[in-house]
Amino acid sequence: MALWTIHGNGRTVEPGAVVRPDERLNWPATIAIGVQHVVAMFGATFLVPILTGFPVPTTLLFSGVGTLLFLLVTRNRLPSYLGSSFAFIAPVTAATAAHGMGSALAGIVAVGVLLALIGVVVHTAGVKWVDRLLPPVLAGTIVALIGFNLAGAAYGNFAKSPITATFTLAVTILFAVLFRGFLGRISIFLGVIAGYVFAAFRGELDFSAVEKAAWVGLPTFHLPDFGAPGVWSGIAMFLPVVLVLIAENVGHVRGVATMVEDPEINRQTGKALLADGISTTVAGLFGGSGTTTYGENIGVMASTRVYSTAAYWVAGIAAILLSLSPKFGAIINSVPAGVLGGITTGLYGLIGVIGIKIWVDNRVDFSRPVNQYTAAVALIIAVGGFSIAIKDSGFVLGGIVIATVAAIVIYHGGNAIARLRKSGADDPHPIEAVGALGGDPA
Repeated sequence: MALWTIHGNGRTVEPGAVVRPDERLNWPATIAIGVQHVVAMFGATFLVPILTGFPVPTTLLFSGVGTLLFLLVTRNRLPSYLGSSFAFIAPVTAATAAHGMGSALAGIVAVGVLLALIGVVVHTAGVKWVDRLLPPVLAGTIVALIGFNLAGAAYGNFAKSPITATFTLAVTILFAVLFRGFLGRISIFLGVIAGYVFAAFRGELDFSAVEKAAWVGLPTFHLPDFGAPGVWSGIAMFLPVVLVLIAENVGHVRGVATMVEDPEINRQTGKALLADGISTTVAGLFGGSGTTTYGENIGVMASTRVYSTAAYWVAGIAAILLSLSPKFGAIINSVPAGVLGGITTGLYGLIGVIGIKIWVDNRVDFSRPVNQYTAAVALIIAVGGFSIAIKDSGFVLGGIVIATVAAIVIYHGGNAIARLRKSGADDPHPIEAVGALGGDPA
């Protein structure tokens, strides 16, 4: 494992310089930056267990554990925080409602194992085959449809307290627009706090569980149930999430490689996928939410110019310590439905917009019918909540699965037909990783 060397004088970062992953500032500065990473990830990470009904302390515990595992697997060469992935919200909610938490955890474990296996393949064979399987039009569509599929869930909470929800959403947007730098990046966290205070004045808080909770204690653990009725149809709902996690992890590695101007970091792509897969599997085995690399923390690195993995060790350990307070978890669980409705109205939409941004950044050509229908059909299926049920079997496929399969079939099938008819060509080769090596970054 790489050791950290002190950067410069250990206190400041010179203009134009960055603190590389194998460097660090002095420990007081490193600890402060690590705590800042915890704040950055917190607003998004704790929303996932609240929205899915998972224990907040358990999710925080495995978020911290997953971060430490990630650093170990990547041999301290790739800075990242593994927070709760929003891609899991829709399938977890559906699986839990239909067959209980055990079925949802089985789906999370399945995603983790599959992602880990893909990580091994990518590390061995290179990442370019992923680019061919998941070009920008498909990657953007799959990310977008997962966000837009959650529109109904956002409205369900919004309608329970429209005044509180509207206030929370308005304040969140105001924070995002008004503030620059770090405060702007934690606008969701600030919006939840503002909404929480507003709901308290309106008498919408229930503190009974907080009063009963102990200050110190172990998180609650739950086990996956692979024998639950309908568990395999439930697992099928989770499989599209793998594609999202691949896109997020690959994007994270490329982003860090670009910011520190070190193409060698691209060689960590396979290990990043493996590490996230292991983290997600471990979380699912004991009742935590599935994990992914966090864009919020990339923002912190960009603003501080500190990419030291030492700060992430601090962040992971801090998250684990927070998870050992049941009272802290009870406070988080007391967030009213109206606050969640306001936050998720913006947040789920932003997930969809991230997918659209993938199209824009990669200049997807929507004059091509195959690209048009890839996105159009998949998004309508997702937003409409299409489903397919096999009569008397209990096997149900939800909108996310159907939409993902439709997008893949339309895109690759349409291009195959075009090649056979010689009436068109594939989309241009996906844009290479910025600063990529001459060969595949394994």
